[in-house]
Amino acid sequence: MSESPGPPTDETAAPLPVGVGPWEGPWPDGDHWDRRLLAAGDTRNVVDGYRYWTHEAIVADLDERRHGFHVAIENWQHDLNIGSVVRTANAFLAREVHIIGRRRWNRRGAMVTDRYQHVRHHPSVADFTAWAEAEGLAVIGIDNFPDSVPLETYDLPERCVLVFGQEGPGLTPEVHEAAEATLSIAQFGSTRSINASAAAAIAMHGWVRRHVFDQRL
Repeated sequence: MSESPGPPTDETAAPLPVGVGPWEGPWPDGDHWDRRLLAAGDTRNVVDGYRYWTHEAIVADLDERRHGFHVAIENWQHDLNIGSVVRTANAFLAREVHIIGRRRWNRRGAMVTDRYQHVRHHPSVADFTAWAEAEGLAVIGIDNFPDSVPLETYDLPERCVLVFGQEGPGLTPEVHEAAEATLSIAQFGSTRSINASAAAAIAMHGWVRRHVFDQRL
């Protein structure tokens, strides 16, 4: 007598459906609805509130609510973390992401969120710092230097750009010198540093706690 195959294992189970299917019932009115998505369904990586919206409508709505901080990452050696940083910047609603150095970057980790996030390129540190000064933004580096101060106790300015070095070498001396302050993230284990995209997520959340949640208390 043969044994029952039992429930599917993790290896054989069919992937769960992503997103929503075609709109059920009469179609809604409004220019922000995408008729193609209403007809075919929406499997994009967006929150439920943006389901069936056009790409342009989503970006326009985000632009009305973006926060006052920017994010920058140096890209001298084609850093693979940039995509993850862009995805996190989108999640925390950064105003812009800035790529310093190489123009090309690996978009795989962004999970298509770069379509909804403004990304600006600066060929050099000098070009980037000149832009930040013209915009009146404080340049805040994130790295473990002897003169770094704890992110956890630093009063992050509302209008600033958080700058991250690439994996391995960290921030260049040029950014370190140009920064109003360089902040370190508290660590308690044996590793010298944490992943660049993880550091970016922690720093962005620190800004959100200071300027979004603290204002609601």
